[in-house]
Amino acid sequence: MSANMSSEIEKVVTILKQGGIILYPTDTVWGIGCDATNANAVQKIYKLKQRQDSKALICLVNNYSMLERHVDNVPNMAYNILDIADQPTTVIYDAPAGVAENLIAEDNTLAIRIVKHKFCEKLIKYLGRPLVSTSANISGQPTPKSFEEISEAILKGVDYVVNLQSENKNAKPSTIIKLSNKGEVKIIRE
Repeated sequence: MSANMSSEIEKVVTILKQGGIILYPTDTVWGIGCDATNANAVQKIYKLKQRQDSKALICLVNNYSMLERHVDNVPNMAYNILDIADQPTTVIYDAPAGVAENLIAEDNTLAIRIVKHKFCEKLIKYLGRPLVSTSANISGQPTPKSFEEISEAILKGVDYVVNLQSENKNAKPSTIIKLSNKGEVKIIRE
C-alpha cells in the first residue's frame, strides 16, 4: 500500500469514527459514505442527497466474514452468484444485523456488496465495520461518471473528499440482485 493511500486511510477512519461523511472512489462510481453502524451519519447522507430514508442505501464489506456478521442467513446461492460475477455485484439480503436501523429497507432487507477495490478494502478493514456507499449525486440527478461531474453541493456537503484518483475508467453502478431466503432471485439493476 502506498504511503499516500495509508495516510488517506488514517484520516478517513478518524473522520468516519467521529460520525463524518466522505466522498470516495469505489469499485464502481464515486460514492458518498459513512460508518454503516452510525444512524446519525446515515441520516446526514439522506439529508445531503435530499433522499427519503425509505429508499435504502448500499453497504460495502471487504470479505465474506464481514458479510456473514451483518446478514443473519446468507443463502448459498449468494456465494455462487458472487463467485461467478465478473463485475461489481450488489446483493439485497433478508434480515440484516448490526447496522444502523435507518439503513435497513422497510421490507427488512439490506443491499451489500463485497468490494474488490484496494482503497475500499483497506479502509473497511481498518474501520472494522461496513461502509455506506451511495452515488455522489442529489436524488433524481444523473449519477456522475467521473469526479469532475460531481456537483458543488455534494463536494461542499461531505466532511472529507478522499484525495485519491479513481482506478475505474469506465465507471458505472453495480449490478443489483435481490435474493430472498425463500430462494427467490430478482435482478433489480443490470
